[in-house]
Amino acid sequence: MTMRKISIFGATGSIGQNTIDLIRRDQRAYDVVALTGGANIARLAADAIALKADIAVTAYEERLPDLRAALEGSGVEAAAGEAALIEAATRPADWIMSAIVGAAGLAPGLKALEQGTTLALANKESLVCAGGLLMQTALRHGARLLPVDSEHSAVFQGLVGEEISAVERIIITASGGAFRDWPLEDLQKATLAEASSHPNWDMGQRITIDSASMFNKALEVIETKEFFGVAPEQIEVLVHPESMVHALVGFRDGALMAHLGAPDMRHAIGYALHWPERKDLPVARLDLAEIGQLNFTAPDTARYPALQQAYDVMQRGGLMGAVFNAAKEKALDLFIAGQIGFTEMAEVTAAVLERMEAQSGLIDSAMTLDNVTEIDHLARQEAERAAAERR
Repeated sequence: MTMRKISIFGATGSIGQNTIDLIRRDQRAYDVVALTGGANIARLAADAIALKADIAVTAYEERLPDLRAALEGSGVEAAAGEAALIEAATRPADWIMSAIVGAAGLAPGLKALEQGTTLALANKESLVCAGGLLMQTALRHGARLLPVDSEHSAVFQGLVGEEISAVERIIITASGGAFRDWPLEDLQKATLAEASSHPNWDMGQRITIDSASMFNKALEVIETKEFFGVAPEQIEVLVHPESMVHALVGFRDGALMAHLGAPDMRHAIGYALHWPERKDLPVARLDLAEIGQLNFTAPDTARYPALQQAYDVMQRGGLMGAVFNAAKEKALDLFIAGQIGFTEMAEVTAAVLERMEAQSGLIDSAMTLDNVTEIDHLARQEAERAAAERR
């Protein structure tokens, strides 16, 4: 049996750990090339040793001595920093999981695509910031992009055997997050601990907070446009508290194809890992008779202003996606640090979008990695200023 060479970028996060869970169940089928992570050195080292990875990379250069110590005697190479991440992405692999959180995942993802590999994309920020660049790079190098977000995997599966020209609309669902039933007037008092608890999914802190604010869904709306090449007006969002219908594809004959599954990221990860085959996955099977009913409502734009911002960003085009993502990431940092309130995150991003819109020369510059990186930097600075003005 030929072993598949794979790498996992963002191995210590929720997506990375779920990917490793699937790999460990059939470890003889995989030759693990690289694992990368952040500050959780103990987890990164333990997984690298268990999976017999060639190299383990931490994003933090100052943690390299810790990683080397943890890997001592294992035969696993240790490296650290951005250059090491890029180098790891150039190592030959048949399949790479891109699960680094935030805009930091863009450069390694692009480098992996340049090798002509299959990139399983859980890093939605890459498509939001530079969707055109990512898709063009894949096309130019004969690489393949597979979606790992549960919604986009659901759409991808709904399109098997279909032409995108037959699609009338795409509906992605949202749980509504921790505050979907809260009175609107209470949202501004929401605490970090309250925002960090999700009713359905077991995810990392940042994405859980993004779910509560619906910034996560706002990014996924933009991701839908970039990945599937549909117009913004063809994309809809429904609040679905049960999180069992992940997306629906509506066709021009009026048919709706829905993808259902338990709220378990191993569905989407496993589909991307085994594509184009389907293989057994250790996930719960739905009992629809026991469930009884599924509920859907239109999202309240007053509760979730980030959604309208996403549609504004898509209509504006250019590098505004990179602005939006950077402003959102910085606003989230500030909320976690206790410097702004929960509802102020959307207010900060709105201010940054308005201010950066006035710099049309920058926003309309060519979509290159350097330009996206520069816009990202400027937008984060603008978010800092916008937040400081609110204090």
